[in-house]
Amino acid sequence: MVLEKLGQSLKNTLSKIASAMFVDDKLINELVKDIQRALLQGDVNVKLVFNLTNQIKERIKNEKTPGGLTKKEHLINIVYEELVKFLGDKQYRIEISKKPTKIMLVGLFGSGKTTTAGKLGHYYAKRGMKVALVGLDVHRPAAMSQIEQVAGQAKVPVFMDKKEKNPEKIWNAVEPQLKEYDLVIIDTAGRDALSDDLIQEITSLSKLIQPDDRLLVISADLGQAAEKQARAFHDSCNISGVIATKMDGTAKAGGALSACSVTKAPIMFIGVGEHLDDLEQFNPQGFVGRLLGMGDIETLLDKAKAAISDDQAEDMSKKLLKGDFHLIDLYEQMNAMKKMGPLTKIVEMIPGMGQLKVPKEMLEGQEEKLEKWKYAMNSMTKEELENPDTISASRIDRISKGSGVSVKDIRELLKQYRQSKKMVKMFKGKDPEKMMKKMGGMKNLQNMMGKGVKF
Repeated sequence: MVLEKLGQSLKNTLSKIASAMFVDDKLINELVKDIQRALLQGDVNVKLVFNLTNQIKERIKNEKTPGGLTKKEHLINIVYEELVKFLGDKQYRIEISKKPTKIMLVGLFGSGKTTTAGKLGHYYAKRGMKVALVGLDVHRPAAMSQIEQVAGQAKVPVFMDKKEKNPEKIWNAVEPQLKEYDLVIIDTAGRDALSDDLIQEITSLSKLIQPDDRLLVISADLGQAAEKQARAFHDSCNISGVIATKMDGTAKAGGALSACSVTKAPIMFIGVGEHLDDLEQFNPQGFVGRLLGMGDIETLLDKAKAAISDDQAEDMSKKLLKGDFHLIDLYEQMNAMKKMGPLTKIVEMIPGMGQLKVPKEMLEGQEEKLEKWKYAMNSMTKEELENPDTISASRIDRISKGSGVSVKDIRELLKQYRQSKKMVKMFKGKDPEKMMKKMGGMKNLQNMMGKGVKF
């Protein structure tokens, strides 16, 4: 998980509130000290930490507990809301309202600009947009080859000229070919430091290209030093947003996020891994929700939309209403889950799951099991997939030999199918939304997302 240690520390703090008999000054002081310790360990600036915790103490002291909430719940809500404000308060989205919308990426060497260009292209292409990349980094020897490679991985076209050393000439040559695209992502050159010649090049390109957004790509392992870089780029190039890369595996990410949030340039995206899909729109509410174990339903739905088409979703809804469900449906669900990313990342977005402390090893073991089940299903006949009740012991043996999957694993798959089918039958002929309300699902989601968190 991104900022795993910080998240665990904050969750432990909330658990302390939940298990306390009374909300008194002693508990509040302990809470504040725990939050300070957790944020400082996450490399957040000392001054920012004390400003945050003073604001939390001030609100606890002066605010009356709203009707419908206990004092504990109100205390947790205050922590949640102040952390959200601390990380930028609201989500900022890139507006893609004209054709082509142009995004120019800027940043220093080693920040991950070119890789991010590919991830960004992949992100929007998966959401039905016609995307193109443009390579204007003429200084770094391998830059053009790299953007060609990442564009190939993202399955989007790239426009460049490996021989030309003037980025403005490259742009003038390719611009007429870009009119048919919804989104154009421009990769520019970097330097070892923010120098006058880099500022001049970015300024000249910006005037020529007239991008709709200028996004600073910045490495989260800079920690608090990210603020200086973000401010310098913003003052020099008037950046409209930040993409923080390398958010996974660094204790300094908390410092980078909070540092960027105090500049005038909002964080738009975060890079959470090395794969193409490891790019997320930054939503302070969802991000804090994940840190506190409340989930991040918006990011989860965003990933689900990218993994399954509207037609597939509609088809599945119809099947739910009819009560139909077979192994092909289960197979499609597993494929969609795979596209959404590793289970360890998906689970932390589901409201309430963060509080269960599911061992990472168990989730990784479940992923291995899903892979085995897919192999087993590939060895089944169409009749067996559509009517799993026909799968006898002899057929299980045949499937096991054909797929290399153990008999035990195939029996577990069939057990999972039967359990899923029982769930589907509950929805038969009923409105799924009403069913959710009946089971208290909507209320639980609202509670977990910070509107009266209950433990």
